[in-house]
Amino acid sequence: MTTEVFGLPGLGLVERIKRLQGCNLAKEIDNGREGPAAGEPDEHNARRANAMDVHVGTRVRLRRMLLGMSQEKLGEQLGLTFQQVQKYEKGVNRIGAGRLHDLGQVLGVPIQFFYEQAPGGSLEHGFAEQPAESYVVEFLSSREGLELNKAFVRITDPRVRRTVLDLVRSLAGDADTAD
Repeated sequence: MTTEVFGLPGLGLVERIKRLQGCNLAKEIDNGREGPAAGEPDEHNARRANAMDVHVGTRVRLRRMLLGMSQEKLGEQLGLTFQQVQKYEKGVNRIGAGRLHDLGQVLGVPIQFFYEQAPGGSLEHGFAEQPAESYVVEFLSSREGLELNKAFVRITDPRVRRTVLDLVRSLAGDADTAD
């Protein structure tokens, strides 16, 4: 069968497919990019979360949890599914400028909140106090850290607060129990 298909007369089906694949590759090379045709996955265009996406997502999660808001409720207020909120919080999906603005409005924080304590800051601290250790921030962003802090703040008696603090320090093996 030698009918003209895709403007390639007299070629067999296999040859036509090879020619067409070659055209796509040539087009990609002409556009300054060698490799698979557009739309095909390769190691350079695979979407990976970067440190800033993860940080911003963590800050969204922290604020949402501080407010006692579920992912579903946040999603409803933004017109999203809770799965999309999960992806934002994990840094899997990048949050665009407009969506970040909307998140700030719903969560009651300025956009700068999402970038506080961001990784890769170029500020030199010299002899100044160093920013909080990352494990402390990580713990305070966890469910247990938030619950512990909320419960501790509700203790009104300073002596009870001191006793709880001493108990936690002793359980952690911290010898320094005095301030």
